[in-house]
Amino acid sequence: MTNTIADIEQADVILVTGSNTTENHPVLSTFVKRAAKFRGAKLIVVDPRRIKLTEFAHFWLRPNLGTDVAWINGLMHVILKEDLHKKEFIQNRTEGFDALRKVVEKYTPDFVEGITGIPAENIVAAARMFAQAKTGSILYCMGITQHISGTDNVKSLANLAMLTGHLGAPGTGVNPLRGQNNVQGACDMGGLPNVYTAYQPVADLGMAKKMEDAWGVTGLSTQPGLTVTKMLPKAHSGELKALYIIGENPMVSDPDLNHAEKSLKHLDFLVVQDIFLTETAQLADVVLPSACFAEKEGTFSNTERRVQRVRQAVTPPGESKDDWWITSQIATRMGYAMQYPNSRAIFEEIARVTPSYAGITYNRLENEGLHWPCPTEEHPGTPILHTQQFTRGKGMFHAIEWIPPAEQVDEEYPLYLTTGRVLYQYHTGTMTMKSADLNERAPESFVEISGKDAEKYKLQEGDQVTIASRRGEIRVRVQIQDKAVEGTVFIPFHFAQGAANKLTNAALDPVSGIPEFKVCAVRIGKAA
Repeated sequence: MTNTIADIEQADVILVTGSNTTENHPVLSTFVKRAAKFRGAKLIVVDPRRIKLTEFAHFWLRPNLGTDVAWINGLMHVILKEDLHKKEFIQNRTEGFDALRKVVEKYTPDFVEGITGIPAENIVAAARMFAQAKTGSILYCMGITQHISGTDNVKSLANLAMLTGHLGAPGTGVNPLRGQNNVQGACDMGGLPNVYTAYQPVADLGMAKKMEDAWGVTGLSTQPGLTVTKMLPKAHSGELKALYIIGENPMVSDPDLNHAEKSLKHLDFLVVQDIFLTETAQLADVVLPSACFAEKEGTFSNTERRVQRVRQAVTPPGESKDDWWITSQIATRMGYAMQYPNSRAIFEEIARVTPSYAGITYNRLENEGLHWPCPTEEHPGTPILHTQQFTRGKGMFHAIEWIPPAEQVDEEYPLYLTTGRVLYQYHTGTMTMKSADLNERAPESFVEISGKDAEKYKLQEGDQVTIASRRGEIRVRVQIQDKAVEGTVFIPFHFAQGAANKLTNAALDPVSGIPEFKVCAVRIGKAA
C-alpha cells in the first residue's frame, strides 16, 4: 500500500475493485464503510458480483470477467477528453504520458460498454467523480491480480492514480489489500524467486557480492529461481525431483488441482512443514511440525508496510519448532552452519542487509509498529510513499491494450466461473476448519448462482449439482443469491471437498506467474 489503512478514511472518493472487502478484509472494510456513511466520501465499487460493499456505494460498476484494463482505460479516456487530468502532476512527476493518451483514445464509453457490459453513462459519471475529487484512494485485491493480465491491471490502476494526481498525499494512493497477515512481510524478506530482501535483485552482481560478504560465502547464483506455478509442471515432467513446502497447501490452493496432484506425486521427495497435517502434507515423505504465530517471537509486516512485533503467548505443542529453527538445522546439516540464538538476531541481520529496514529495531518496535522505508534509527518511518518523487524518479505511464481472458464461454461451457473467499473460512481451511463454530457457519463448498440462471437450469436452493470445466468436475450445493449476476457463478476455494480449483485455469500472467483463478468457463447440471 502506498498509504495507510487509517488514511482510507481521509479520501474524498474511494475506488474499490477486485476486492470483496467485507468478507476478505472485514476489519479494514469498516474504514471504507465509515468513510462512505459518516464522512461523506464517495464510494465506487467495481466488481462482477453484487457484494456487500455495493450497499454503501454511489456507483456499482459490474464488469464482465477479465475486462479490467478496458474499463480503467475507459475512465482515463473520459478524464482526458473532459480535461480533468492533473497537468502539473503529470508534467513534473511522470513520463510516458503521450503513449498512454494515444492508447486510450479508442476506449470511448460506448466501446468500453461493448467489452465490459458497464453502461457508457456510468463510465462517464464514475470518471468524473474520481477525477474531480480532491483526494482519491484506490483499493484492490486478487480480483485484479489473478488474471493472465493481472500485471497489466495493476499498472492500469497506477496509470489512473497518476493521471488524476491521486498519489503521495493523505487520502490517496494505490493500495493492494494483502490476503494474509504477513504476505507483505514474506515478499519483503525475499520470498520471491528473483530478489533478496526488500526487492534487491539476485541478478545484480553487486547485490550478490553484498550478500556473500554478509553470509560468509562465495558463488551465490545470479539466476532467478522458479515460481510455484513453474515448479509443479517441472515436477510433473520429472525435471524437478524434490520440493520443500512451508506453510502452503497447494493441494487445495493451486489451479487445475488434478494436474497439481499428479505433479506432486511425480516427485522423488516431498517435505512439508506446517502446523497441521494438510491435504498436501498427507502426500509428503517427511512432515516437519512448525509452531504457529502465537507460539513464537518475531515480526510481521502487514498490508500497510507496518512492521510489528509478535510475542510468544503459549508454548508450542509436542515437537513443533519455530520455522527459522527448522530451516537453520537443515542448512547446518547440509554444510552451512546457520546458527542464530533467537529471532531477534535474525531481525538484526535483516536490518543490516536491507536498506528499507535499516532503521528498525526490536527496541523501536516495543510499543508501536513502524512503516518501511525506515533507513536510519532516527527516521520516523514512512506512512505515505511517493510524497516527493517515485522510487524510480518519475512515475512511468504504461500504455496498455485490453486482452481477453484465456478462456471464453461456448455452447459446451456456457457459464463463467469466478472464485474467492467467504467470511467464515480462510484460504484452504488449514486453521479455520479446526473450529466447530466456523464450520457450522460455512460447512461445505457451494455454487452461488443468480435467480435467472437457476430458473434457466431448473435448479432449486440446496440442489446437488455437478460443475464441470475443461479440467475437472466437482459436486456442490446450489445457493441462489442476489450477489450473483446472470451468466456468472461463484465458488469459494476453501474446501478440499468440492474444490473450486479442480475447475480453474492454470493459464499464467506472463510477468508475475499468477494463474487466472478469477475466470474460466464451466457448465452446470443436476447431480445424478
